[in-house]
Amino acid sequence: MSRLGSLGARLYNGEVGYDFVGKRKIWYGLSILITITAIVGLAVRGLVMGIEFEGGAVFTTAKTGVSVAQVQEDAEKASGHEAIVQELGNGGMRIQISGLDTATANPVKDELAEDLGVAPDDITSELVGPSWGEQIANKAWTGLAIFMVLVVIYLAIAFEWRMAAAALIALVHDLTITVGVYALVGFEVTPGTVIGLLTILGYSLYDTVVVFDGLKEGSKDITKQTRWTYSEIANRSLNGTLVRSINTTVVALLPVAGLLFIGGGVLGAGMLNDISLSLFVGLAAGAYSSIFIATPLVADLKERDPQMKALKKRVLAKRAAAEARGESADDAGDASGEPQDRFPEDAAPAGAVVGQRPADRNRPGRGKPSGKRR
Repeated sequence: MSRLGSLGARLYNGEVGYDFVGKRKIWYGLSILITITAIVGLAVRGLVMGIEFEGGAVFTTAKTGVSVAQVQEDAEKASGHEAIVQELGNGGMRIQISGLDTATANPVKDELAEDLGVAPDDITSELVGPSWGEQIANKAWTGLAIFMVLVVIYLAIAFEWRMAAAALIALVHDLTITVGVYALVGFEVTPGTVIGLLTILGYSLYDTVVVFDGLKEGSKDITKQTRWTYSEIANRSLNGTLVRSINTTVVALLPVAGLLFIGGGVLGAGMLNDISLSLFVGLAAGAYSSIFIATPLVADLKERDPQMKALKKRVLAKRAAAEARGESADDAGDASGEPQDRFPEDAAPAGAVVGQRPADRNRPGRGKPSGKRR
């Protein structure tokens, strides 16, 4: 078995772990900082809306030896509007100019052909009205709202309302970061961007639901034991799916990174930039939020429940009593006298650091009779 596979098995069995839930204030602070940065970038720089949303013309030229900077200068001089120029893989240019209509597009096309030294027939033009982009945006907002409502309803029924609330906050967190990165980078917002944003919602929700499912199973009849608190069980469930979440995210990010850095950066394919950037940022943010935001939020909300507060007091009291007798919490048994066999005997505490070796079975007190049923 590979080292990563061995680590995954040990995480799943609870032999090692990392206290994600216990350090949740650090993750909350980091997420707030990132979110504020994204919002400030959005407020200061704003989004660069494509011509699909503002209306205008797109000119595609044949192969030309003129530089991108020169083409942009010529296009802005000919049209009187700001132009966005991208070099295509075949050596041609894609020129987007907002604010043009049918009457002004043809003269601009002729002037561009003269400046670039190509025939007018070698330049194709396409006019886009702003109403089409507005329809796309309205449908996207409608789809997003319906998706959010259905997600909350499903999670509330399949799990509970606290998990639904945590998943919704994680989704909003991912969308905010992705939109903020778009504003900071200055990429155009096109229908491809909208498609990418809607796509990442499913990826973001996937890891969260996997962890929640394990948490639901692990917390079944939780009040009948006094070995673990709810937060500790949540942390164990998170560690159990950690390697799977990392592997899934890396495998998904690799082809998206290829689209972004090779397809968009090297080949100059504009539509690939629009979709791949939103997917790349959204996938990374979704993996982060499922590990560092969603599960700790559920633990925070659940620990406010009176039953969970009472359970935490019993668990801490049991551990304090066991420590006073010089025993471990595992040897103290359950308050009801029943053995604690729902988890492995040598499972690490929820706050154990990855790489820690499980406790020795022959530690002092292991063989002493305690008078309690084992």
